[in-house]
Amino acid sequence: MSYEYILVENKDHITTITLNRPDSLNSINFEMNAELYDAWSTFRDDNDQWVAILTGAGDRSFSAGADLKAVAARDPNAIRKMPPVGFGAITKRMNIYKPMIAAINGYALGGGLEMAMACDIRIASEKASFGQPEVRWAMLANAGGMSRLPRLVPRAIAMRMLLTGERINAEEGYRVGLINEVVPLEQLMPRALEIAKTIATNGPLAVRYCKQVVLRGLSMSLEDSLELEDDLSRLNAATEDNKEGPKAFAEKRTPDFKAQ
Repeated sequence: MSYEYILVENKDHITTITLNRPDSLNSINFEMNAELYDAWSTFRDDNDQWVAILTGAGDRSFSAGADLKAVAARDPNAIRKMPPVGFGAITKRMNIYKPMIAAINGYALGGGLEMAMACDIRIASEKASFGQPEVRWAMLANAGGMSRLPRLVPRAIAMRMLLTGERINAEEGYRVGLINEVVPLEQLMPRALEIAKTIATNGPLAVRYCKQVVLRGLSMSLEDSLELEDDLSRLNAATEDNKEGPKAFAEKRTPDFKAQ
C-alpha cells in the first residue's frame, strides 16, 4: 500500500517504515499518524514480517514530534473525537511483540523521542539529539515520555530533560543508556539492517515470546514473571519452529523457520 507521508518497504522478513516529511523535520500531523497506525497494524498482523525498523527521511531529523502548526489549526472538538490512537501509533494502545528498531538520524524531539523509546533497540547517528521540550509550550510529554524515559535512564537525567525541555546529544544519550549505539550517519541504516537481519535469523516466535515476557514482566513481581516465562515457554515448545531449531542444529545446517 502507498502512503502520502510515510514510506514502507518489506524485504526478507524486515519492514522498514520511513517518516517522510523531511521539510517539516518529519513532524507528525494527523494524517501521518493515521498512516502510521495502518502501517504498524499491518506489520503487527503480518506473520511474514518479523522485524521492523523506524527511521526518518533526510539527514536532519528522525522526528521533531507533533506538528504544532497542525495542532494549533485543528478544531479542538474534532481532536477530542479522534480515535484513542497513540502518538505515532506505537506509543500507547498498540501491543507489538515483534522486535522494533529505531534508526535515529537526527532530531528525536517530543513525540519523536517517544516513538523511539517505544522501540526495543535504538541506534543513533553522531548528529542525533534527544529532548522532551513539551513543557516549553505548556504541554505534557504524554505519549510515553513521562513514563518511559524514567524507566530507561537514571531518574535525575529524566527529570532534568522533562522539566527543562533541554536536549542531550548522542554521546550523552549513549552514556545514560537511552540508546544502544552511536554510528556515523552513513552507517546508520546499514547497522540497523545488520541488527534486524541478525534477529530475523532467529526463531521468530521465540523472539516474540521473549519480548513479551520482558515487557509484561517489568510490571509484575519476579514470581509472576517467572510464571509467565513458563507459560510462554510451553506455547513455544508446541511450535513447528521449536522442533526445527534443534533438528537443524543436530544436522549442522541453517534452520528454516516459518513462524509456525
